Amino acid sequence: MNIARFPEGFVWGASTSAFQIEGGTSADGRGPSIWDDFAGVPADACDHYHRYRDDVRLMKDLGMAAYRFSVSWPRILPEGAGKVNAAGLDFYERLVDALLEAGITPYATLYHWDLPQALEVRGGWPARDTARRFADYAAIVAARLGDRVRTWFTVNEPWVAAFVGHGSGVHAPGRRSAADAFRSAHHLLLAHGMGAQALRAAGAAEVGAVLNFSPVLTPAQVGDFDRPLSEEDAEAVARIDALVHRQFLDPLLRGAYPADLLPVIEEHAGLGHVHDGDLAVVAQPLDLLGVNYYTPAVVQAQPGEAADPAFPGSAGVLFSTIPTAVTAMGWPIVPNALSLLLRRLTREYPGLELMLTENGADFVDTVTPDGIHDVDRVQFIEEHLRALRTSIQEGANVRGYLVWTLLDNLEWADGHRRKFGLVHVDFETQRRRPKDSALWYRDVIRRNGLTEVPPKRPTLETVAARARVSRATVSRVVNGETSVSPEVRASVLQAVKELGYVPNAAARSLVTRRTDTVALVLSVPRNAADPLLPAVVQYVTSLLEGAGKQITLMLADTAESHRRIVRHAEARLVDGVVLLPPERGDTLAEHLSRTGVPLVLLGRPPVSSLVPYVEADNVAGAAAATEHLLATGRRRIGMICGPMDLVATQDRLAGHRAALERAGLRPRLAIGDLTRASGTAAAGQLLGDSPDLDAIFAAGDQMAIGALRAARAAGRRVPDDLAIVGFGDIDAASATTPALTTVRLPVAEQALALARLLLSRLEGRSTAPVVLPTRLVVRESA
Repeated sequence: MNIARFPEGFVWGASTSAFQIEGGTSADGRGPSIWDDFAGVPADACDHYHRYRDDVRLMKDLGMAAYRFSVSWPRILPEGAGKVNAAGLDFYERLVDALLEAGITPYATLYHWDLPQALEVRGGWPARDTARRFADYAAIVAARLGDRVRTWFTVNEPWVAAFVGHGSGVHAPGRRSAADAFRSAHHLLLAHGMGAQALRAAGAAEVGAVLNFSPVLTPAQVGDFDRPLSEEDAEAVARIDALVHRQFLDPLLRGAYPADLLPVIEEHAGLGHVHDGDLAVVAQPLDLLGVNYYTPAVVQAQPGEAADPAFPGSAGVLFSTIPTAVTAMGWPIVPNALSLLLRRLTREYPGLELMLTENGADFVDTVTPDGIHDVDRVQFIEEHLRALRTSIQEGANVRGYLVWTLLDNLEWADGHRRKFGLVHVDFETQRRRPKDSALWYRDVIRRNGLTEVPPKRPTLETVAARARVSRATVSRVVNGETSVSPEVRASVLQAVKELGYVPNAAARSLVTRRTDTVALVLSVPRNAADPLLPAVVQYVTSLLEGAGKQITLMLADTAESHRRIVRHAEARLVDGVVLLPPERGDTLAEHLSRTGVPLVLLGRPPVSSLVPYVEADNVAGAAAATEHLLATGRRRIGMICGPMDLVATQDRLAGHRAALERAGLRPRLAIGDLTRASGTAAAGQLLGDSPDLDAIFAAGDQMAIGALRAARAAGRRVPDDLAIVGFGDIDAASATTPALTTVRLPVAEQALALARLLLSRLEGRSTAPVVLPTRLVVRESA
């Protein structure tokens, strides 16, 4: 067997984090972290705290040579500082000893987002003193484990901790302040520098940091990295790159902030938190840079676009979706962007040793009696490893690859529903069960390489990585375009031959009556003002026509029209179907799925395993709206809910209930439908039944606008004594008096993801549901 080998001594392993796997959140003196209350999930996680020996045995059986784990700061210092919890240090000593006994090298991360709650109360990361407390904590852990742990990472993904935790508030501690985000970012960098000094004083052999990387590209560049940019797009790309990457890379490795970022920081946070001498402390010699890569950031200039709160200073930049395969979280799968990233780091920071410390994917796994056959995860990792090997051959100094992650775990605010693990965990019994991806990874480690035989489903990305060209170039060659040079054409065709890749269009033309036509089937929406319908027609049509498809619009409004649509698919008059969500009890999706024609849905169907679908995260959106009301002091909260036969309504109710239950409160409900009149009636009922009501959450914006009318009729002042929050962020939401606080649905993103999902199915890829995040937009009504 021919093997595409990695360098001798290449390190293979896995990464995890304490909060996501340990459990035991109150065991043996551990204090609370900022994530314990914020996440609202069961505390047991994977119970790694008690089952670590089993997990070490799993890693040994899989042949792993390295394990990157994080130390729980509140397990060592329950108050964040002061008295040390010896039992916490004892646990990590036992873990490290077990790893060494199994022949696995420990890589310790000191901060993976679980700040002790006691320090958050005293100011958290926006306060400078937290960096000093981190240095003290680093010295304590190194004093106990330093004789056995050679390599230390100080902080993990400081951009996420700072801007997702303090800018957008999606992560703990849930703050929404651009000033706090920038101050947190600086103090996390300062904590790294002070922590590095403490570690080296304790004799640490290697000190590094771990950053998240999302190469910033325009939609056109995703398929062609060399595509020239307009001046406006180039500025947008540079601005987001400065916020996500250079804000951390340059202080760590050059001892200075990027000049183009300083005005942005000053505008939002001032520069008073950056003291003389700080950057010299931050720029401690770095032995190893951890690289976490999952997906690129895709942006383009869009005048008038509001800034994303996770990217302060991003006004005028649109975060875009692209027509490519995605993970279950909706993240585009672009393996070649990893090569682009590693080339950049090698070029701009020469001599720096790198380690791929996180790379993996969430897919929907199905447990069967004969195993968990997660072919999508295998393909994802294989394609990224091929891109990694190409980068190493080009000169990137990469020590090893640590897959994210060993176990299915708590995916932060998303709880247990995200599955990144190589090993399935039954959270009821804590039983571990290796998936196919774990066994495949074991074989890769054993060979120290990938087999040269073609993957089961070679893709454009695989061919592009082999030929070292872009996807667009591969596409041009296999479609016979003459614009490609003879040398590049020969290289691509050689890669096609070696991989056994059959271009999808050619393959289908041999075995099917290819039509290049897609049916866009539209149900009549309950809510005539629903903005999703025109967005789907606009974006799905635009993207699919750009991919060479003709669109047939079909209306599903009667039983006869349903039968006609099914017959159309059965006759293979279309290559695929995009279907807006049928009403509950409607069997059209089920009948279409039986035709064998690729089908995707907008909205989660009642039977969610039926076909791939795209939806917004209605549960999390409703929870965020409710938590916002609670955070502003509201405790007597009613909800206008309905229609109850819609899956989206059920999910919004579930998110609302869960947020109230975490606060020890019970819901107060009134049932309506999607109209303003219904909202007025339902809100009037709530106010009549509960005169002490201080907030109303409506499952739709039209109902919320109706609730504003009811509040005025009842003599209630909004927001002084009654807050009102809606859902959807329709155009009218910002024009009400007062302007409506609401949950923004990713309308365009859902429509684009639908087209992307169907194209993935037409390419023969296995596809999983896509759930896109919602965003709370705070206005005057709450």
